[in-house]
Amino acid sequence: MSEIRDVAELEALYGAPGQRSLDKVAQRITPLYRQWIAASRFCVLSTVGPEGTDGSPRGDDGPVVLELDETTLALPDWMGNNRMDSLRNIVRDGRVSLMFMVPGSTNVVRVNGTAVVSVDEALRGRFERAGKLPRSVVVVTLGEIYFQCAKAILRSGLWRGEDESGKVPTAGELVREADAGFDAESYDDGYAEYAKPRMW
Repeated sequence: MSEIRDVAELEALYGAPGQRSLDKVAQRITPLYRQWIAASRFCVLSTVGPEGTDGSPRGDDGPVVLELDETTLALPDWMGNNRMDSLRNIVRDGRVSLMFMVPGSTNVVRVNGTAVVSVDEALRGRFERAGKLPRSVVVVTLGEIYFQCAKAILRSGLWRGEDESGKVPTAGELVREADAGFDAESYDDGYAEYAKPRMW
């Protein structure tokens, strides 16, 4: 396999970036980016740590993050499986990226910056749901924000509205692959109900 191991070689292969791809980058949340993020109920949180990288889907029934100011976003961490891969990484290496998506939009908004894990009571209180609070809040200091062009989503047909879930194994089947005695059918049948109270 032929590999590129030098940035200069990589740049020679691809050439200079288009000027528009550089001009679209902002160092704060502008009014239009604010509108976009407020409409997003789903993002992917990417982190890096001593054991490697992690990409974690995050979703909510309203805006997935709260804007604290034009360079700061807050992402609540609701109860989950306690693996804490993203949180462990952030505590040891604050570099993060967020990728925000809105159903039907062929654009993606990306944020790169640094983060801390906060247990501030007042901040956690801003996310109160039915008397419950997130265990912690990931506070992201924005370094840059920009939109990703639509090509990937257009090529993949992501928002065609087709149900293709029949082509892939269920969560229960994936667990059973690692544990032959696992009752995948019961797990899958009850998962939707099981997931509800674990969010808040």
